[in-house]
Amino acid sequence: MADGVPDTETAILDAALAEVLAHGIRRTTASDIARRCGIARQTLYRYWPDAQAVFAALVTRELLAALPAGQKGCDDLDQLVTLLVETADRVRRLPLVDRLRDTDPELFARYILDRLGTSQRAIHSETTERLADGQRAGYVRPGDPVQLAAMVLLIAQSAVQSAPLVAEWLPDDAWRVELSRALGGYLMPNDELARRAKEGR
Repeated sequence: MADGVPDTETAILDAALAEVLAHGIRRTTASDIARRCGIARQTLYRYWPDAQAVFAALVTRELLAALPAGQKGCDDLDQLVTLLVETADRVRRLPLVDRLRDTDPELFARYILDRLGTSQRAIHSETTERLADGQRAGYVRPGDPVQLAAMVLLIAQSAVQSAPLVAEWLPDDAWRVELSRALGGYLMPNDELARRAKEGR
């Protein structure tokens, strides 16, 4: 990007987002995206082979944008869990996620749930690093951080996916509280769990 003008790839993804939010994925074509972007369809094809590839890139961009950019390391487990829950909550509130879940549930599953894509790998990698840091500091339980991060991803992704199904029982504030407890209990060292249980916490 130069002089405040978005590059063509960014402009195409911005146009795709606008089209999907307005009409849904099923009703959005490469021609629609190119028209909104103000480019020829052949220009779009220089960057992606078809609309489906654009949609996959769009989902990746939006999910990666929800990651905590430049966030320093955490000092304790509570801070780490807060960071994880805030990230999950940002993903849950993404307009694109809402649109896919509400109007294109099969495509929502394809782009977010059914394949291990770039975004999930990036989220897993960052989570692995944070858990390894927590283990070195002593506030995350022992275990392979790669495996722990995979389970954290599964827990958070399931919570994001299914949040609307349980909204009558878990409104927004309760959703965040219970997800925090689930992640905190999973990651807490056994001696700390025992201490808290003895204190009745």
